[in-house]
Amino acid sequence: MPVGIGQAGWSFVPEEAHSLKVLIVTDAWAPQVNGVVRTLEMLGRELTLLGHDVRYVTPQGRLTIPMPTYAEIRLAVFTRRSLEREIREYAPDAIHIATEGTLGLGARAICLRYSIPFTTSFHTRFPEYVTARFPFIKEEAVYRFLRWFHGPATAMMVATPALKGELEAKGFRNLRIWSRGVDTDLFRPIPGASLPFERPVWLYVGRIAIEKNIEAFLKLDLPGTKVLVGDGPARAALSRAYPEAKFLGPRSGEPLVEAYAASDVFVFPSKTDTFGLVMLEALACGTPVAAYPVQGPLDVIGDWSVGVLDEDLEKACRAALKLSRDDARAFAVLRNWRSCTEQFLSNLAVDRE
Repeated sequence: MPVGIGQAGWSFVPEEAHSLKVLIVTDAWAPQVNGVVRTLEMLGRELTLLGHDVRYVTPQGRLTIPMPTYAEIRLAVFTRRSLEREIREYAPDAIHIATEGTLGLGARAICLRYSIPFTTSFHTRFPEYVTARFPFIKEEAVYRFLRWFHGPATAMMVATPALKGELEAKGFRNLRIWSRGVDTDLFRPIPGASLPFERPVWLYVGRIAIEKNIEAFLKLDLPGTKVLVGDGPARAALSRAYPEAKFLGPRSGEPLVEAYAASDVFVFPSKTDTFGLVMLEALACGTPVAAYPVQGPLDVIGDWSVGVLDEDLEKACRAALKLSRDDARAFAVLRNWRSCTEQFLSNLAVDRE
């Protein structure tokens, strides 16, 4: 039933249609280019194709300040009044809070104040990222905050069974799986695609930040050219330290697809990602993956012969160079967004009576 508000506070009014009005609250949005933003964009597209109405609450159009140590991320400030007005005017059937930033905190407070059920999701290893930037902050203190933030949600959505088990062991409850997919119409092989660099081309796509362990990739003794697509706080320092690597900056749409399709191996050095959507994007373009055997790569690649997982990342890279590009594409085609979106819908807090 859609949420409405009157003088006495929030109430529920009868639902008149089978389609749902879904409000997604996120601190991560364009111009950021990352897996969280792409996931939420694709979720909205698929929900709309299924006949639902979607509205996003994002930092766009709001007063924002740069996030400490990560100026590319803007945090909205003084959000409560405008958030409450937006929720009242839209009257959603379901509210999903995707991130734990200022907008997420504001939406959470409003939902609790008016007893509105809501769901959340866990996209980023926030504790590990915080302690990487601020070593004096204890990881467990950040997990305490996250347990507090997600605790009241009717469901906290996570990308994989492995992550679900890990978070349950840390005291999180009401965990549900919401897996990730890939847009195989956009991300596809491009015959003859090339980059103006010596081959083989070893590609990294994502945030250029300390928690991504990018230096482990840049230090490898590999033939050809290391290419990095993306931006972030570590880009300037890493580009100075490794001048032979090619830092192309952020790319999206067709230029990003061309970078994937023109590369020989996609290298994923992160040991902290909860999933790693970029791996599926690379595979959809026919590019095999090299990564460490950690959560994320293990969930995406597993034992399939579309990537190589090894504690020796250089060994993984050289072995991945021999894998079939056709197999990589075929693997990705089976992992589409529609089934992931249906999973999301089944997790939502909606009064269906």
